[in-house]
Amino acid sequence: MVTVHAGSCHCGGVRFTIAHDPEERTTCDCSLCVKRNAVMVKVPEAALRIEAGEDLLATYQWNTMRAKHHFCTRCGIYVFHRKRAAPDYYGVNVFCLDDFDASALPVRATEGVGMTLVGEWPRPEWPGPRVAASPA
Repeated sequence: MVTVHAGSCHCGGVRFTIAHDPEERTTCDCSLCVKRNAVMVKVPEAALRIEAGEDLLATYQWNTMRAKHHFCTRCGIYVFHRKRAAPDYYGVNVFCLDDFDASALPVRATEGVGMTLVGEWPRPEWPGPRVAASPA
C-alpha cells in the first residue's frame, strides 16, 4: 500500500500531496540545484497533487525550457520541478514534505553539470557543453 505524504512551502500557501513512497534522495550538481542546495525525491507525475495554492506558484525555466521549476511567490520556497531528463516525473524538495523522515533514504548524486546548454545566452559560469539553438 502506498503512503500519501503531505507537503507545503514555508508559509503554507502551497500545499500538495504525493501518493508515492520515495526510495532515495537525489542531489544534482547543475548550476541551479547547487545554488538552491536542492535535495529531491523523484515522484511520478500522477502521484503529485496540488491541494491548495496553485495560484501562488511561479515557474522558472531556463536553457532548454523543458524543466519547470516551481516555487511559492509568497515565501519563495522551491517546492518541486518537472524534470528535464524525465519529464513524466517531478523532483520534490524533500524538506517540503511534512513530518517525513528522509534520513533512512540513501542519497544518490545525479550529474547535471554535463547537461547541454542550448542557445546563445548561457552564462559563462554555467558548466556543460554549449549547443547552438536551432533556427525557428
